Amino acid sequence: MENQTPIADRKVTSLASYFEPVRKSITVSCSPERAFSIFTDGFSRWWPLPTHSLSQARAISCGIDPSVGGQVYEVRDDGERIAWGWVLEWEPPRRFVMAWHPGSTPEQAQEVELRFTPVPDGTKVDLEHRKWEKLGEGASAAREGYNAGWETVFVVVFARACAEQNRRRHGGTEANGNVG
Repeated sequence: MENQTPIADRKVTSLASYFEPVRKSITVSCSPERAFSIFTDGFSRWWPLPTHSLSQARAISCGIDPSVGGQVYEVRDDGERIAWGWVLEWEPPRRFVMAWHPGSTPEQAQEVELRFTPVPDGTKVDLEHRKWEKLGEGASAAREGYNAGWETVFVVVFARACAEQNRRRHGGTEANGNVG
């Protein structure tokens, strides 16, 4: 019989860091088709470029090219298009997944998935930002920053954009983007 070290006494010499995905969910008072369109086609109309872009005051628009491989980007006032990522999966109006790397290299891209699910009051929209380990030592700080950032950008600003679109479509009547 070979001499074997008991499992409890073995030392782990390599363990990749794992960070829980950032998850956010909201319920908006519109159809999945409308919510998907507001997020993707209307990206530049609701995304807070002055505070959440690489060029900040110089950013004039942003967009998502609507197909697998399409670019996710911002455009500066000099016309330069700066990549934030690319579309990995495109399934309108149910879901899409994008590689996400604003300010870092494509090799460090995380994934952001959006799911649009019909519910009695409209649409439940789930965001999951994952694969933090691609950022190496900066993963923990980036995850913490994005957790706060998605709270503002997704939970507040995107929900408000859906509520405003719903009000406009229904002749100015009050409609809420309920945060869930």
